[in-house]
Amino acid sequence: MTYNLEEKHLKDLLADAVEIGFKKGLMTGTVSETKLKPYISKKQASKLYGRAIVDRWIKEGLVKEIKDGDNSSTIRIDRIQLEIIAKSSNRSSFITTEERKNHKL
Repeated sequence: MTYNLEEKHLKDLLADAVEIGFKKGLMTGTVSETKLKPYISKKQASKLYGRAIVDRWIKEGLVKEIKDGDNSSTIRIDRIQLEIIAKSSNRSSFITTEERKNHKL
């Protein structure tokens, strides 16, 4: 399978990969002040991406909820998994808004 990407889209994909790799490195770093937590609460994820979107990703099995207890425990989500899904969801179509307007189905 071959994909033709414009240079801008390729640069965006590479920038996203570098950003995610950098954040993953911060999670495993030794300096506790700069360490990024590997998990984010569902509430925080909803603030970043919208509750409906996060719920849809969970329902579709794209991200997994992690709950440590049975009752009122905070639901956590893997930060890297969440960011990868968020970035790839934004790239589901490489058609710009202008191209979409002119695109005939």
